[in-house]
Amino acid sequence: QVQLVESGGGLVQAGGSLRLSCAASGRTFSSYTMGWFRQAPGKEREFVAGSGRNTYYTDSVKGRFTISRDNAKNTVYLQMNSLKPEDTAVYYCAADPGALVITTPQRYKYWGQGTQVTVSS
Repeated sequence: QVQLVESGGGLVQAGGSLRLSCAASGRTFSSYTMGWFRQAPGKEREFVAGSGRNTYYTDSVKGRFTISRDNAKNTVYLQMNSLKPEDTAVYYCAADPGALVITTPQRYKYWGQGTQVTVSS
């Protein structure tokens, strides 16, 4: 079973930055598509960014967030700059054995426990 552990969340003022990390188990990390999702209270889980054969971002974070990965460390990162209160949510790392980014959360089999990001006004 693939295991994912997120870290790096916290409280930050609007305009600030955070870097989230997701450490993954297994020897097939480099072939997996990795995705970041977020979920605010009372809201549905939504796609944020993905890294596979291609790289893809949701429009609301494009130009502010950057996804990257270090396959040697089995780790994927999400650099978040110019944070807004609307970015406040629990952020989840997810893995899919396919090669292309998928934006539908129901399609991902493996999930981390989540890390809280809170952006104050």
